[in-house]
Amino acid sequence: MNSLNPEVSTKLELIRQTLTETEAVGVRLRGTDWFAWVTAGASNTVLLTIETGIAEVLVTLQDAWVLTDEIEAQRLVDEELPTNFKLNVNPWADVAVREAFVRDATSGGKILSDRPIPHVEKRLPPSLKQYKQVMMPSELEQYRQVGQQASEAMTEVLKAAKPTWKEYQLAGAGAEALWAKGLHPALILVAGNRRLPLYRHATPTGEEIGQQAMMVFCARRYGLYANLTRFVSFGKLADEKAKQHRHVREIEAQALNLCKPGTSLNTVYETLAQAYQQHGFPHAIREHHQGGTTGYLSREIIANPTTTDTLAENMAVAWNPSLPGAKIEDTFVILDNGKLENLTFDPNFPSVEVEGRLRPVVLEL
Repeated sequence: MNSLNPEVSTKLELIRQTLTETEAVGVRLRGTDWFAWVTAGASNTVLLTIETGIAEVLVTLQDAWVLTDEIEAQRLVDEELPTNFKLNVNPWADVAVREAFVRDATSGGKILSDRPIPHVEKRLPPSLKQYKQVMMPSELEQYRQVGQQASEAMTEVLKAAKPTWKEYQLAGAGAEALWAKGLHPALILVAGNRRLPLYRHATPTGEEIGQQAMMVFCARRYGLYANLTRFVSFGKLADEKAKQHRHVREIEAQALNLCKPGTSLNTVYETLAQAYQQHGFPHAIREHHQGGTTGYLSREIIANPTTTDTLAENMAVAWNPSLPGAKIEDTFVILDNGKLENLTFDPNFPSVEVEGRLRPVVLEL
């Protein structure tokens, strides 16, 4: 990267506006989500499974630093960071040096953080969290790349799958396809024929997948998550199973119809609860979370009966209504005209039109 990034400049101004409004002197961003957001897609991730990485960002009214240690500094400069940031490097075995630098840089004043040190730092205000969820044009361009590549990887793997594959083998093929496109396989779920109706979050096992399988991706690049679920059947899907998938598509359509600026997440949740009831599954709303907003986390906010946060233009959503043996999921962005753009649509995967949108059906091989 190694150039001044205008997206970063805008975000630093938003942070400094927050500092002024809250009378704070600094913001520390430690999470992999916030680091990617403020750096326009750089990564502080080494170990994929943790929420914080090997570097953090400190912003004051005057300066912006990336704080890291001697192990990581050179690679970050060479491969990740735009020049909007200064670098402060501490010995890897002496974290106290970093904390002393922060105290000096902020003169011991009030610091805000996404993951605050208890009794020392304060939480970020809702206004800054809102900025992270609303995509700028440059973020949307990156998001479109991530969504397209993730959905293409999914199609490629499911078309190659065999009923004799183990769930581990299918998940491994998914991970390989994502890595080959430069995407982090942040989550891959696989359920074969036996386990599919039993578990909503089916982590893969050594069982053969058999007659049908579900695969779920949460794929990450530039810090942005593409979330999608697809099914494969070896031979024609039984009528009863096809009916479950049709129910799920129709239930999802009611949620997607509400995805307009100003709609609250709990309104979508309650609509989904009613839709399950109408389709004859009154308890299904309790058997799995239904999704919510997405972006720099696989779910920024999961909708429930009390989430009054509202949707906005250029915000991404991923709903995942499900029934035993059936589920649907894609990542959409709410455009400025109130319409939805499906970021994870692949025209090479079979689909059917549902209320004006092309939605995936089971791939029958």
